[in-house]
This record gives sequence, C-alpha cells and structure tokens, in this order.
Amino acid sequence: MNQTVLEKRDATKGQIDTSPYLAARREWDERYGSLITRARNWRIAAVLALAVALVATCGLIALSTKAKVVPYVVAIDNLGRVLAAGPADQASRADDRLKRAALFQWMSDLRTVTTDGVAQRKGIDRVYSMIANGSPAQVEIGDFYRNDPPFDRAQKRTVEVDVKAVFPVSDRTYQVEWSEIVRGLSGQIESQDNWKGSVTIAISPPNDERLIRVNPLGIYVTNVSWSKVL
Repeated sequence: MNQTVLEKRDATKGQIDTSPYLAARREWDERYGSLITRARNWRIAAVLALAVALVATCGLIALSTKAKVVPYVVAIDNLGRVLAAGPADQASRADDRLKRAALFQWMSDLRTVTTDGVAQRKGIDRVYSMIANGSPAQVEIGDFYRNDPPFDRAQKRTVEVDVKAVFPVSDRTYQVEWSEIVRGLSGQIESQDNWKGSVTIAISPPNDERLIRVNPLGIYVTNVSWSKVL
C-alpha cells in the first residue's frame, strides 16, 4: 500500500514539474525578476540623488542671499603706521584702541592746514563723516571752519599736527593732546604750540554700505572743545 501512495505522489510531482503554466512562471521569474528588482533599486537611488541635489541647491540659494562681505577696519596714524585692526562689527562694540585711533586721525584732520587742496578737502570730509547730526559738535566745527577757513589759511601758512596722546576720561569722553607747528609757505617755522581737547563720542554701528565706507566704526563726535596749553 505504501508503495502505491509513493507512486501516486511521484506521479503527481511529475505532473507538477511538467505543468506548462508553472514552467513558464519559473522561466519568467528567472529571466525578468532580477531585472525588475534592479530597475526598482535604480529608481530608489535616482529619487535619493534628486533629493540630495535639491537640498544642496536650496542651501546654496540660502547662502547666496546672505552678505558675505565682512568689513575689516585697519586704523593707522598720520604717519601711516597701523595702530589696530579687526572686523568692524566687533571693533565698534568693544575695542577701545580703535576708538582712540579714530580720534587720533579725526583731530589731526580737523586741525591740519595744507596747501594740497585735494588732501584738505578729503580731511574735512573725514571730519564731518564722524560728527553726529544736530549735535553741539556740529555747530562748533561749523563755526570753526567758517571763522578760519583752512583754504584761506593755506594761502599764507600751513599747520602740521602731531597728536601725542588720546586717553579716556570716562566711557564716552576722551582727552586729546597734540602739538601744532605753523610754517610759512617757504617752510620756515612761525610758531609751535601744544594743545589739548575734550571729545565726547557716541557709537552707532553702520547698517549700510555707504556708512561703512565713510565711518566703518560708527563713532560719532557729539561734543568737542579745545584750548592752547600755556
């Protein structure tokens, strides 16, 4: 009886193995199944690559919309020596050396008289670029230039300014000490005097390119006075 059952099973297996439908199915799986799997993997890889490219493109666009230029301030004295340097946005907030260096140059520009008209004009422009609008300093400097115009003085004599020291009196006020040598047009010394002045400032960091160019530190003189040292 067992032998009969085995023979039936073998007969059934033989029918299954020789079934045209199943044979075709196996042939299809072997021949095309791996192709479909590879195609699906390629589609997944393509979608991932597109997503990465999209993220990278968005990142580049975001970076391109941000300002990449960082103003860098180099403060020099009237001899061209570097006194201090640093990014404008940091220096204007905390670096007292840059404030003093700016006042060094400002006072020199204010008191210098030269026969070079272009240099004189640039010096006056630098002076006004550091004066707060509507401040007492604006009135004081305006009166100074009107009462003794440097272009008129330059027709008879020049004034050479040597700033000796700038030191803080308070968090906003600085004392400036300098000497002035007055020369005739032939170069002879007419007088040599020492001066001192008091300068009060306010800080307003620049927020556009025009202000960065004319006053990168954002230092504005609000009050100023000076006198000859006897």
